Amino acid sequence: MSYYVSGVKLFYLMACDRADNTECEMEDETLQKAMLFDFFGDLLTDKQQEYFDLYYNEDLSLSEIAESAGISKQGVYDIISRAEKTLVETEQKTGIIKKWLEVRSEITTTMVESDRIHPAVLRYFEIDDNEYTDVKAFLGDKET
Repeated sequence: MSYYVSGVKLFYLMACDRADNTECEMEDETLQKAMLFDFFGDLLTDKQQEYFDLYYNEDLSLSEIAESAGISKQGVYDIISRAEKTLVETEQKTGIIKKWLEVRSEITTTMVESDRIHPAVLRYFEIDDNEYTDVKAFLGDKET
């Protein structure tokens, strides 16, 4: 998962942490779909993975995907819709992303309150030293 590489994803997660809202809802549909795909994409068929990735992550249109795949635009739409349904249902049943966001929020709060976080925790949540410093600085100003 690469939530920390994209500035949009990083700032969204940081804003959720800053709001002290562990149940921060993802308002950005594209971000939500990207996270669902990162967590549960392996549950999709190869074709669903390919089309979903092209549409949401590579920002290709349905027409562009249909043209390169040699199928109708409706066919691409149906495949992506089934993939979305699978991903959303999986999150609703498991709550894995919700729990991940809650734990991440607790970790960022701890970053502000403590000078040390175990390196294994930072690696698990893919937080590098530069981001650790950025998050501490970003969240630290809410104490003032």
